[in-house]
Amino acid sequence: MKVETRLFRNLRDRMLRLTERFAGHLTGVADIGRASVFLFGALLFAPGLLASEAADPAAANLKPNTVAAFNEYVQLTDARNNAELQRGTNLLWIDGLPEGERAQAYEALKRGEVKMQKLETLENGQKIRCPGGMIHHWVGVVFVPGAKLQDVLGVLQDYDHHAQYYAPDVERSKIESHDGDDFVVFLRFRRHKIITVVLNTQHDVRYFRDSETREHSRSFAVRIAEVENTGNSDEREKPPGEDGGFLWRMETWWRMEERDGGVYVQSEVASLTRDIPTGLGWLIGPFVTSIPKETLTFTLEATRRAVEQRTKK
Repeated sequence: MKVETRLFRNLRDRMLRLTERFAGHLTGVADIGRASVFLFGALLFAPGLLASEAADPAAANLKPNTVAAFNEYVQLTDARNNAELQRGTNLLWIDGLPEGERAQAYEALKRGEVKMQKLETLENGQKIRCPGGMIHHWVGVVFVPGAKLQDVLGVLQDYDHHAQYYAPDVERSKIESHDGDDFVVFLRFRRHKIITVVLNTQHDVRYFRDSETREHSRSFAVRIAEVENTGNSDEREKPPGEDGGFLWRMETWWRMEERDGGVYVQSEVASLTRDIPTGLGWLIGPFVTSIPKETLTFTLEATRRAVEQRTKK
């Protein structure tokens, strides 16, 4: 509780100083009470103060039992994905909806919407506990009209330009090695939600041709390191797993299917973050709970835009 108390105390004191200083320049406000000034200041200055006070939230350490729980989750999710791919039908998550909802979902995709769903992998019908961490699992699909399968692959595999296609979420990108359908790539993520987090990540990505009109890929984040003091001479990486805990693991499954005059692109992501300690929900909660969905939505929308631009050339 010491960290939470210090953060709140600093925030409160700075709000009072700034708002009282501001009120001193006004005329006819001598009767403004201290509570009113504080409320005004909270509304006026809170966003900037939150950003500065949140720059160094309480650190979290990745524990072996947290990793074990996530690995078990991924193994079961992998098994389900492999079974669906071997079946070869109803490859999009919306195909599992009741007929009426499924038709509406396809119509929404044709209008340019992204269809999202929160997932949860169970073990024998039971929730998989993840002590010290939170597992976030989302799937989304988008339709790119007029595109061919190779157009989509041309964007997804062009990792050297992902910093252009997926800016500002991807700040730097580079292919570190490439052998046929296997890629090792570097991506620097910059993500903001009250606080800004910068991550250096390395991914092992493998592509698989299922047919002339279908392809899927599997991406493993083999290294994730949080970066502090970005852009400064003392910029450095924190040891992986000894950081803010905003992204410890990330596993991704892509599916692409060419039909209906375009390409359906589906991405499924399971990620691991720290849990939310009591009293820090206002600071950490919005980042770890909303960023996974928002990031996946943005990624699919950006993929569609990049493919559409590619097909116009």
